Amino acid sequence: MSEALAHANIYTEEDYYNLPENVRAELIDGQIYYMAAPSRVHQKILNAVNNTIFNYIRSKDGLCEVYPAPFAVKLFSEDDKNVVEPDISVICDPNKLTDKGCTGAPDWIVEIISPSNSSHDYVRKLNLYMDAGVREYWIVDPGNQTILVYFFEQDSFNVRQYTFQDKIKVNIYDDLWIDFTELRL
Repeated sequence: MSEALAHANIYTEEDYYNLPENVRAELIDGQIYYMAAPSRVHQKILNAVNNTIFNYIRSKDGLCEVYPAPFAVKLFSEDDKNVVEPDISVICDPNKLTDKGCTGAPDWIVEIISPSNSSHDYVRKLNLYMDAGVREYWIVDPGNQTILVYFFEQDSFNVRQYTFQDKIKVNIYDDLWIDFTELRL
């Protein structure tokens, strides 16, 4: 006797871009994950960190660009089953920028977790970003006031944990530090 297997829908980039404009979602491994509106604290952190990065790049006349969510990132150019919306994306290769967002791995991604999506950022996206070639990935946890910094450019897996009381060196830049005590969180 054979059992019918449950057949899950596999969605594509086309399905993602056909979602209504007011719907926030990500497409990961062919599955659509809907996202709730972020909290005020989430937005405060996003604004503070994004502005710090933006001002740094501008002060250096840098080529990199920083984009806060919502900003679509198609991590793999030949794959139509993964489109994410990181909270903050830093892209240093202008050839990756398109009218729709970014095609290819950003150099640096910052995700600010919510209690409802923590495993999403800690596990699912961590692996996806590492596989895609993201150079640096930060997970900011407002509830625990911690920041995990993953740096994927070295031969070994490198992760460090910080708190909202720390000044953190950005690995992809020689002289950018983000001082969480100055962000007034």
